[in-house]
Amino acid sequence: MQQHNSAATTKPAPVRLRPIALPIEHGGWSMVGAPIALGLWLAPSPAGFWLSLAALGAFLGRQPLKLAISDYRRGKRYPRTVWAERFVLGYGAITLIAVGMAWWYAAFSFWPPIILAVPFAVVQLFFDLRKQSRALLAELAGAIAISALAAVIVMAAGWTLWSALGLWLLLSLQAVTAIVYVRIRLRLARNEPAHRAPALILHLAALVTVAGLLSIGWVSWPVLLVFALLFMRCWIGLSPRSLATPTPLVGVQEVIVALLVVVGIRFGLS
Repeated sequence: MQQHNSAATTKPAPVRLRPIALPIEHGGWSMVGAPIALGLWLAPSPAGFWLSLAALGAFLGRQPLKLAISDYRRGKRYPRTVWAERFVLGYGAITLIAVGMAWWYAAFSFWPPIILAVPFAVVQLFFDLRKQSRALLAELAGAIAISALAAVIVMAAGWTLWSALGLWLLLSLQAVTAIVYVRIRLRLARNEPAHRAPALILHLAALVTVAGLLSIGWVSWPVLLVFALLFMRCWIGLSPRSLATPTPLVGVQEVIVALLVVVGIRFGLS
């Protein structure tokens, strides 16, 4: 009888809020941080600030939304489900309010890049709902979608659509090459089958693209320099000697690389 009462009064394990409220993919922070930093650095404005806050709300809402939908599809309702719903509503409210404030303060239309980014975001959401967030196509689509944020911010400050799209292109090139490089590097470090060639070819294509933009006067030498550094980072990082680098350190290196790209683009477009 005492054992029964003890079991009946056992409290459920407390819900860990951090895995619900915050993304588990640490690389996502640099993906969303780079376009925010670059956009506000190039064209600061009140509307740009609110758009950045809206993007953070949407970015943070993705993790609890995935958990809630996963529980719904199982037909289950756990304590974490309730918290996931609360965080979705909270982040969603922040996003909606921030978008409204951005629309109020913006002197120029910023919707075209958002509309163009929607298909990429839908692709990522499709994979999220199928629990395949780590699929290559999902990561690439998500990176391209979030890179559009820089274009949205600068358009809100008065940039033309074509100039904003060029900025989106540069950030997308950096994000896409980084994803492919890191995936191949980690597979090689785990002695899994992988080829270095796709990463090197992709980095070379990005470098050639930037060289083309330089030739028509759209960017200057700092942009070409940082993309040349990206190529060298890929070449050295995929060498057998570099594969022993601990994974957390690789992540730190990629954050530093993303910051260098932001600085290069900032001074290469002035």
